[in-house]
Amino acid sequence: MSGLAIFVVVLVVLMLILVSMSVVTVRQGFEYTLTRFGRYTRTLRPGLSIIVPVMDRIGQKVNMMETVLDVPEQEIITRDNAMVAVDGVIFFQVLEAAKAAYEVTDLEVAILNLTMTNIRTVMGSMDLDELLSHRDRINAKLLVVVDEATSTWGVKVTRIEIKKIQPPSDLVASMARQMKAERDKRATILDAEGVRQAQILRSEGDKQAAILEAEGRREAAFRDAEARERLAEAEAQATHDVSQAIAEGNLQAVNYFVAQKYVDAVARFAHSPSEKVLFLPMEASNVIESIDGVARLAEAAADQGTREG
Repeated sequence: MSGLAIFVVVLVVLMLILVSMSVVTVRQGFEYTLTRFGRYTRTLRPGLSIIVPVMDRIGQKVNMMETVLDVPEQEIITRDNAMVAVDGVIFFQVLEAAKAAYEVTDLEVAILNLTMTNIRTVMGSMDLDELLSHRDRINAKLLVVVDEATSTWGVKVTRIEIKKIQPPSDLVASMARQMKAERDKRATILDAEGVRQAQILRSEGDKQAAILEAEGRREAAFRDAEARERLAEAEAQATHDVSQAIAEGNLQAVNYFVAQKYVDAVARFAHSPSEKVLFLPMEASNVIESIDGVARLAEAAADQGTREG
């Protein structure tokens, strides 16, 4: 009985060991590869899985979460023979655990070496100015190339970012001088453009002022001509009325007309710019006599016309 009891205990212990070996717990974010006699059979997903003890073994524990790798700094030579120091970062995720475990040895090292090689290839085919101004284009090109190369490893490269592009110090100083010269050039061009625009606007203003002045002179000349025309019409009408009055024997009209002309003549003499002193007989009696004489002549002419009629 004691021997049978020992056998039963040993059997129970072995069964417990076999059960524990047949149950595998896979953590979230990982996948395990399962091999049977050294050959890959299937992949265990997160959770509990049952395997055949002794025959089946866990091969590789593959991290299925997105992983970040720092790309070490390296020096590259650009197409225009400039030496620059470059580093970066790569983001990748394993999509097929079996390929990541058995298609390549040391997946992370392989991805790093592949990325560094393609960085030298891509950036070495560009000029320094392109490297400094088209970093997004470099990242996109590297992503396409590296992702295509790692697809056979069951890996998806999600992002590649170039962190630093460091030219030599003497080249940086030269670029700073070039940038300063370019900015000075742009400032000079803007100043010249401003002066040119100001001259154009000033000329345009002078042109408009000249046009307005010419239009003003034309309008003034038109007004003067119109005034002279109206004055001539008025004088002609006055002369006609006086002539008609004389013909009708109206001596008061004659007296008014002669006196008006006399006064106008005296006023013109008084306002002449070449005369400083003017001596004229301004007695009222002389003017009246002159007007009276003219009136008598007009009266005589009127009587003669009546007799002839």
